[in-house]
Amino acid sequence: MTRPRQETIMPGKFYDEWQIGESIEHPLRRTVTETDNLLWSTMTHNPQPLHLDAEAARASEFGQILVNGTFTFSLMVGLTVAETTMGTVMPKPVFIGDTLHATSEVTELRESKSRPDAGLVTWKHRMINQRGEVVCECQRTALLKKSPA
Repeated sequence: MTRPRQETIMPGKFYDEWQIGESIEHPLRRTVTETDNLLWSTMTHNPQPLHLDAEAARASEFGQILVNGTFTFSLMVGLTVAETTMGTVMPKPVFIGDTLHATSEVTELRESKSRPDAGLVTWKHRMINQRGEVVCECQRTALLKKSPA
């Protein structure tokens, strides 16, 4: 039996309402701006020149500023909340005043199949509060250049 839905109050689904293979095309869209990228990068203490330095970015293989990947990830999560988890998650919350630190563990290294000058590194990142509680955890994979010969 499924519960009556009240879309305006709680559109997310409970665990037992999901099915493997279920797919959602989320209707919410957003255009990324230069201000988004600048504020996100500075707010999260990310000094990567590809996100902040127009000259460094222009000299890169991309030729222009790259949007911070964590902004892209967070925007993706935000765009999907209404139809997936709104009102149904059980978080380990972070409160105003909590002091957070992060740990990273390399979990996989592999050569790039398409780029001989690069490899893929996968990390398991954890965010931990002052009580030693893990409040966020994810895996991240990045394509990194190899050391110059």
